Amino acid sequence: MSIPKTSYTPDDPKDLPPARRRRAQRGLIPEEFQGEAQEVESYAHQTSPSFDFFLFSLLSGAILTAAILLDSPALLVLGALAAPLMSPYLGISLGTVTGSVKFFTQRLSAALVAGSLVFLTGLLGGYAARVYDLSELVFVPSFTQIHWTHILLLAVGALFTTLGITQPKASPHLPSAAIAYELLIPLTAAGFGLSSGIEGLWPDGLVVYATHLVVLALVGTAVFLLKGIRPLSFLGYTVGSLVILLAVLGLIGLTSMGAIIGGNVALPTGTPTPTATSTPVPPTATPSQTPLPPTDTPSPTVPSPTSSFTPSPTPSATLKPTPFYGEIAVSEEFAGVYIRSEPSLDSQILTSLINGSLVEILDPAPEYDDQNRSWLRIRYEDAEGEGEGWVLENLISISTPVPNW
Repeated sequence: MSIPKTSYTPDDPKDLPPARRRRAQRGLIPEEFQGEAQEVESYAHQTSPSFDFFLFSLLSGAILTAAILLDSPALLVLGALAAPLMSPYLGISLGTVTGSVKFFTQRLSAALVAGSLVFLTGLLGGYAARVYDLSELVFVPSFTQIHWTHILLLAVGALFTTLGITQPKASPHLPSAAIAYELLIPLTAAGFGLSSGIEGLWPDGLVVYATHLVVLALVGTAVFLLKGIRPLSFLGYTVGSLVILLAVLGLIGLTSMGAIIGGNVALPTGTPTPTATSTPVPPTATPSQTPLPPTDTPSPTVPSPTSSFTPSPTPSATLKPTPFYGEIAVSEEFAGVYIRSEPSLDSQILTSLINGSLVEILDPAPEYDDQNRSWLRIRYEDAEGEGEGWVLENLISISTPVPNW
């Protein structure tokens, strides 16, 4: 009679065969918990970074860099679609939920390495922009601003990608592209701005990338918790809680840093706002009634030589026409505009004004730069006082004060 063979599993992981010991070290679940957490181990396997993950991250960064150079929104979408499955980024959330410090560190390191490759491609593209003398971009700067639409798209992508990882037959590639769209474009733009010197990209893009990464980790953590995944030990609860707390504090801090760093992320001060709120219709220009001279009133009391000269300076001082006003008005994506010292995008930035700020237009006739852009000379008021500068004409809403404006 033959006795069926049984396989012996030692209790001490040190007594395991070398192959199983290495596999246990790479896994999320310790060997003693394998029987209880096979489902979690399958999730961990799906978030494991492969060589393709890094290779396609580099490819996506190259396409996104080309999109920035060409200022092409279509190529931005293509770059996001070419990105790998972003599941290793969600491995950060899985490590947080299970409380595995080792697993959390491995997935975070993989995400940072892939991000560094993308940042490097943007850095090289910025040097190319110097060669081609590229100094202005239209579409990309909107990705280096913290905006609720980008946060919403990222949250939806994180939600459905995490659900796709937890469903055996689901395909999370399309929502994963939304994650790549919101993570990799700001990161590429940050590297591009660092080497090219184009304003509004560095360090704004890096702040947006870090903020989006924290949002992604929090959304993924919430989904895994709702799926019933719990830490494997009491220490895991402590580690997971600490990571979540640090993520929330980091999100608050990064958002505030974005408000300080870039004028396009959020303007540093709102002092011009009281001026902007009281913006009734600009006063009607009535220059014909203003310069009325005081006729012959001085003649009875002042000798004739003096009276002939007294009225003449008075009209010259009061002949100044009623000032013309305009209001800073740009699209919702931008918080305000830059005021420059000369009618050129290469000139010095004097200050920044938020939407709704009231400015006085000193000369209705615009100046044109070498790119045929029209500029208006204005007088403004900010936290440092009153000043004069130039702003693009199409960024000001003007109520026509006189005919033939």
